[in-house]
Amino acid sequence: MQAVITAAGLGTRMLPISKEIPKEMLPIPNNGELKPIIQVIFEQLYDQGVREFIIVVSKSKRAIEDYFTPDYYFLEYLESEGKTKQANSLRNFYKKIEESNIVFLTQYEPKGFGDAVLRTEPYVRDEFLVIAADTLVYDLNIKLMITNSFLVTEVEDPRPYGVVIADKDGRVIDVEEKPKVPNSNLIIVPYYYFDKRIFQALKEVRFQKELQLTDGIKNLIRKGVNFRAIKVNNVYDLGNFEGYVNYLKGHIK
Repeated sequence: MQAVITAAGLGTRMLPISKEIPKEMLPIPNNGELKPIIQVIFEQLYDQGVREFIIVVSKSKRAIEDYFTPDYYFLEYLESEGKTKQANSLRNFYKKIEESNIVFLTQYEPKGFGDAVLRTEPYVRDEFLVIAADTLVYDLNIKLMITNSFLVTEVEDPRPYGVVIADKDGRVIDVEEKPKVPNSNLIIVPYYYFDKRIFQALKEVRFQKELQLTDGIKNLIRKGVNFRAIKVNNVYDLGNFEGYVNYLKGHIK
């Protein structure tokens, strides 16, 4: 299975820290360590069998690519200084990187989530995952996902998100990006499982400033493609101040 991880956004919800540090590189507690958000997501996917990754970044996020480049000289330094725990942690991460095929793509202009996904078309074979690298699903199980599906959860205020209308069986009736008057409190958790039809659907969308992934999904639904909404809990939006701080409060003892 291939996984597209998008990490190209400007991170305006996390300014001023995100001006120089990619929000996807902000640290969170994980198994007794502080790790960047994107590493936690990468390792979640790796541990569930994913070995092919396409990571979409912007020109200002070279730090992500550098972080995913093993530095064995630093590893040797840690070992020489007796920092065994830290060295073992890095060695385990580097092993996962070495056993994976990772491609980095650049989104040169902030043209939206849909544009970031569309740029991966030449590198995708058939079915693939799409994950936004600022959202963590604590009990992620990608085996629950089927072709043309995405995760959803309920929130009190759905207005800042992609809102979903689905029937009782989870069949998606409609999606809408950041509606002023939502028709549901069910929102998209940005973990998707597509086939290649999403690319043509995105190409057909007329947009001005940003190409939204929800518009591509809406286009496919109009053409009769069935989408499934898979409900999950324990979802953390780490791309905004409140969500990030709440996660830290709940995971630092």
